[in-house]
This record gives sequence, structure tokens and C-alpha cells, in this order.
Amino acid sequence: MAKKRLPKGWTEGTAQELLGLTDEEAAMVEIRVRLADKVREIRAKKRISQEKLAARIGSTQPRVCKAEQAEASFDMLVRSLLALGVDRKEIGRAIAN
Repeated sequence: MAKKRLPKGWTEGTAQELLGLTDEEAAMVEIRVRLADKVREIRAKKRISQEKLAARIGSTQPRVCKAEQAEASFDMLVRSLLALGVDRKEIGRAIAN
């Protein structure tokens, strides 16, 4: 397969390289994204609105929206998953995948 030619001044690399993240920082971002994806997946599967999930965790709909975009604390992501009935083993599997 022929290598694609990039426009002048462009380079190829990973998001980690682009953002200058350490391996640990990159792992934290990946875990946060996996947890956010799991919140969105389970909430949709259970047909629970963002508003209802927010009420369950004592938060607001915009904060749940941010959580589903991986823009929330680990605490909020885990609290959201627990409020959706996800057990610790499933949370661990979400992180490990």
C-alpha cells in the first residue's frame, strides 16, 4: 500500500504526540473516554433521559451531557454508572477494554 502524501507542513502522529501527553496522561484520557462511552451506552440502552440521570446523581442535565463527552471527573462518571445499575466488575471491564 502506497504511503499517503501529506500537505506541506503536516506530520503524521498520535493524539498523544500532538498534545505532548505522557503515557500516564494518555492512559487517563483513554479511561475517561471509555467510562463516558459506557455512561452514554447504558443510559441509552435503559432509555433514561439525561435529566433523569442527573436527578439520580444530584446534578444537572448539562453536566450529564458533559460527562457523556468525557468532560467530567472520574467521580461523576463512576457515580453515573453506579446510578445506572452498573456494578464494579462491569466498570472494571469498561476500563480494561
